[in-house]
Amino acid sequence: MSIATDLGPAQRAQALAAMSATSAPGGTPLDVLVVGAGVVGAGAALDAVSRGLSTAVLEQRDYASGTSSRSSKLVHGGLRYLEMFDFGLVREALQERGLLLTRLAPHLVRPVPFLYPLHHTWERPYVGAGVALYDAMAMAGKYDMGVPRHKHLFRRQIARMAPDLRTDELAGAIRYYDCQVDDARLVVTIARTAASYGAHLASRVRVTGFLREGDRVVGVRARDLENDVDLEVRARVVINAAGVWTDEIQEMVGGKGALHVEASKGIHLVVPRDRIRSETGFITKTEKSVLFVIPWGRHWIIGTTDTPWQLDLAHPAASKADIDYVLGHVNTLLRTPLDHDDVEGVYAGLRPLLKGEVEATSKISREHTVVAPVPGLVLIAGGKLTTYRVMARDAVDMAARTLRRTVGDPGPSITDRVPLLGAQGFETRTNQRVALARTSGLDIGWIDHLLGRYGGLVDEILPLLIDRPELAEPLVHAPDYLCGEIVYAVTHEGARHLDDVLTRRTRISIETFDRGVLCARQVAELMAPVLGWDSARIDEEVDHYLRRVEAERQSQEKLTDQEADEARVQAPEGPWAV
Repeated sequence: MSIATDLGPAQRAQALAAMSATSAPGGTPLDVLVVGAGVVGAGAALDAVSRGLSTAVLEQRDYASGTSSRSSKLVHGGLRYLEMFDFGLVREALQERGLLLTRLAPHLVRPVPFLYPLHHTWERPYVGAGVALYDAMAMAGKYDMGVPRHKHLFRRQIARMAPDLRTDELAGAIRYYDCQVDDARLVVTIARTAASYGAHLASRVRVTGFLREGDRVVGVRARDLENDVDLEVRARVVINAAGVWTDEIQEMVGGKGALHVEASKGIHLVVPRDRIRSETGFITKTEKSVLFVIPWGRHWIIGTTDTPWQLDLAHPAASKADIDYVLGHVNTLLRTPLDHDDVEGVYAGLRPLLKGEVEATSKISREHTVVAPVPGLVLIAGGKLTTYRVMARDAVDMAARTLRRTVGDPGPSITDRVPLLGAQGFETRTNQRVALARTSGLDIGWIDHLLGRYGGLVDEILPLLIDRPELAEPLVHAPDYLCGEIVYAVTHEGARHLDDVLTRRTRISIETFDRGVLCARQVAELMAPVLGWDSARIDEEVDHYLRRVEAERQSQEKLTDQEADEARVQAPEGPWAV
């Protein structure tokens, strides 16, 4: 059997055909159907299919279009949880950090240094003990630590390392390491890995209801938003991994459920790297949350906030008050303050926070919960990016209880031993980077760029650039990306619309002061041949994106969440969107 390793248009059509066949006369239901293709949904699909279960995924928008593309982009243990004495959670997250960095996704996850500023002499033994415990827990895990140990620094060392950090009120700092990842790229890579093992995945398909036999859920009704076609997909177990949409999914089964999810908004700013001279990131506590200043290529990511959000779930809006809050706190650390003119990009995401009591049958950790409110349906919510694999495992474990009665015991999770696509060959190709530059004709800097985004899958994209030299050119108004990366995003990474590419397959929408407006048409024209767009459709995609950017800019001028939301939702959705 030939199995696709890409998420291109042909794969989507095949996946939908396979799902529809489950409800045809004589059709065989899937073992597992996952609703939602954020990091947990994609992870659940990989976990299920790698156990030998027939698996499919439906996503109403784009892969990672919600919370999973709008995080702080950190793979970390959660240093602040030590202060809450939540040692089990920190240990679990550090173990997953080491696993991702050294085994599962070394091409996507990389170490990043942080300074923890000390404002008083007495903080050094207190914070130092916490960071020492953090490192010790990482070293004591089952997997390699993968990052250097922490180090105590004094003001003179800080001044050399971070010239723009104010040191006049500091007693010193502690440098420690965590990791970072492009969260959306991680999700797409997990999804592609699941597809490579036989899972069927389709984005832009909205679940509209559940199929029932008595009390049991036996599948879903859905609508293909790209083709305006309704379908039914039958499955022995449906796993809902819809994040902040969990309550809406529970309403579809008559309000039965034990998870009560509230959305908390976190916003991040992106500023050019040259605005803050430093070799390392920073972390400090605020009265409401933790402030990170994170190196991000030629940029810094600064965040975050933590405020309740009860408005539009699809498009959370950052207000001027949010931006002022982040700027105000980061400026207490800097010699030269930042202002609104320094901000290249802004993004807002929603954390699905669990509230209230849960059923006694649920599996609970401090960060996520899994429940089975009715037979045939599993709900999972909460958690964090770093521990997605644990969440996915727990969800499939609960699904396995039902499957044992019908298809036999699927066995335990093996995803701790299943590297993501691109991990294999990454180190070898990195060692061969000079030879790759020579044979491809690309500058070695571009080879490093491609290796850092695709790992061993560079073997797929380089032939495209060699065969079509025009695709080896940088985008005119976003020269950090090659034209071939846009084409590859459509042919292999499931991008269906201009917004998918500018916002998630690349980060052009937050890494340029124009928010991707100037390169939108060039990108749409590169996508068009693969997706069969005519000139009218190109115009429609560009117009939709420009309106979205303008609505976001307007929302970021408003003082309150309500005003920001009203401005953001003014952007009309395309006929394909939800």
